[in-house]
Amino acid sequence: MKNYVIGLDYGTDSVRAVLIDTENGQELASNVSHYKRWKNKQYCDASINQFRQHPLDHIEGLEITIQTVIKESKVDPKLVRGICIDTTGSSPVPVTKDGTPLALTKGFEENPNAMMVLWKDHTSINEANEINELAVSWGGEDVTKYVGGIYSSEWFWAKILHIARQDEAVRNAAHTWMEHCDLMTYLLIEDKDLKTFKRSRCAAGHKAMWHTDWNGLPPVEFLEKLHPYLAQLRGNLYDETYTSDLVAGNLSKEWADRLGLSTETVVAVGTFDAHSGAVGAKIEENTLVRVMGTSTCDILVGSYDEVGTKTVRGICGQVDGSVIPGFIGLEAGQSAFGDLLAWYKELLMWPTEHLLGSSSLLNETQKEQLREEFSDKLIVELTKEAEKIPVSESLPIALDWINGRRTPDANQEVKSAISNLSLGTKAPHIFKALVNAICFGAKKIVDRFEEEGVKIDSVIGIGGVARKSPFIMQTLANVLNKPIKIAASDQTPALGAAIYAAVAAGIYPNVIEASQKIGSDFDGEYFPQLDKVAAYNKLLIAYEQLSAFADPNLKISQHELSL
Repeated sequence: MKNYVIGLDYGTDSVRAVLIDTENGQELASNVSHYKRWKNKQYCDASINQFRQHPLDHIEGLEITIQTVIKESKVDPKLVRGICIDTTGSSPVPVTKDGTPLALTKGFEENPNAMMVLWKDHTSINEANEINELAVSWGGEDVTKYVGGIYSSEWFWAKILHIARQDEAVRNAAHTWMEHCDLMTYLLIEDKDLKTFKRSRCAAGHKAMWHTDWNGLPPVEFLEKLHPYLAQLRGNLYDETYTSDLVAGNLSKEWADRLGLSTETVVAVGTFDAHSGAVGAKIEENTLVRVMGTSTCDILVGSYDEVGTKTVRGICGQVDGSVIPGFIGLEAGQSAFGDLLAWYKELLMWPTEHLLGSSSLLNETQKEQLREEFSDKLIVELTKEAEKIPVSESLPIALDWINGRRTPDANQEVKSAISNLSLGTKAPHIFKALVNAICFGAKKIVDRFEEEGVKIDSVIGIGGVARKSPFIMQTLANVLNKPIKIAASDQTPALGAAIYAAVAAGIYPNVIEASQKIGSDFDGEYFPQLDKVAAYNKLLIAYEQLSAFADPNLKISQHELSL
């Protein structure tokens, strides 16, 4: 008898579902649904780095995508054995006592503070700074030591503390908060007991400072020094956490009817997209999986013998079982990757948008056609010209910190910069400098892991940038001086979620076996071009010098000291 599973992957802009044959990993159907309210920039204010999303975007997307893949695949719904959900993170949502998202209750329908606080929301920089100062001064154990020693404004507690201070109504109405991956999993299952609901180990360990060393979440005494609400909230959260190979519950009758599935379908414990993507890409020890899209997440797994109690400074956490149960999952990343290039594209499109808008020579249809044509061709043409520019040519130097710095050594207050401009600098020169910058940022992450004794033998690239830009991937291979394999699947995080679902449903005994059997193949590999590696090494020194100028507190790397 055939068995099928569904992986549901919530990205920044859209949610996609894949229906997978568990025998061979074949993708029988997939569907993507874009968030309507998010697309209209509702509840967001980029000028203050406020990025919120309405839970209805996610609920509607879930229903549309799963209904569509069931319909298109024509499989018997009773043969869909499991579902697993991965999401961005940290993206916490305030909820009522029965687990209803606050934005779905009367009086909070249009309140941005009642929405999901998206991973890229940086309104809580001050709160993150307070957490970091308290962690080393409160007299107890440093609860940030397993998240790199620096707590980020992108994460759970900082965001909740900011909302609690800013909005008394939300603070009083929010019984508890849930990570996005936990909320969507909770909505689907029959048993609606928040106290016994299985929260994600991945989310809790990497973003909420959950660790067995201090029996779970940070102590009440620590949280109380930040705000009484956080101490109260801790009692409404959780003690235990669970890996995503386990069953969170069975699909409820309500959602089985809405989706056209069976209540026999199990729902696995939720997880984060990057960690799921690493599983979809067949991650192994000493392999760095780079999930490259608007930002990046860099995922490694290490054995207990290799990592043990050693803490890696300046990363985004090391968590037992967050990727593969039985291994320590390590996470790093860049706050902007594709976003840096998207910013430049939007900058260059500004004259076109405004001149077309004021033109009386074209009708609205013609204007829109030209906008789309320019938009589609802009990055393509910049790439063609940038590839022609020799690495040895005097190039601008840029920093990739357009949305702050995630790793190494999180600092969301730093800004991007460009130096070495001249009258000869053209748009393709700047584009090449920005591509170099995101690759140099990746190099700093690899250097940090290796400086801390974590070995990296190979690199796997997944995500939109990895699949669509040979120029960026070849540059990255040259900068890292390592070969990079590209996962063939367009939906690797969703595939990884499906792998977790297959294990939770009992079809495979463990994540490693399921990943090797139905994980993504590879359809390309980039090798370092030895004649260019040395040239990029020189540009990297200039990048590090500009980094030190823009952030005087940044420590000089071992790489720079050795040159």
